Amino acid sequence: MSHDLLEAVIILAQLLLLLAMSFSIIRMLRGPRAQDRVLALDALYVNAMILLLTIGIRSNSLLYVEAGLIIGLLGFAGTVALSKFLMRGQVIE
Repeated sequence: MSHDLLEAVIILAQLLLLLAMSFSIIRMLRGPRAQDRVLALDALYVNAMILLLTIGIRSNSLLYVEAGLIIGLLGFAGTVALSKFLMRGQVIE
């Protein structure tokens, strides 16, 4: 019984994460400012990371957890680089 409940909750969480990712994509496309687009990209990679973690829990595989960690690291580095670019207006050295 509890395994079925856990499976249902994970599926619900994945559907809600997909909905949140679609809202982030809409915000990235609509803007209106560059800062809004950077924040939407940040939310998108965080949601993608959590989605991969839930897939890893559901399939009982560590491969998805490692992929989620890589997405988290690359997303953080990308957000820092974009933020510095928006603040200075030039490519970081």
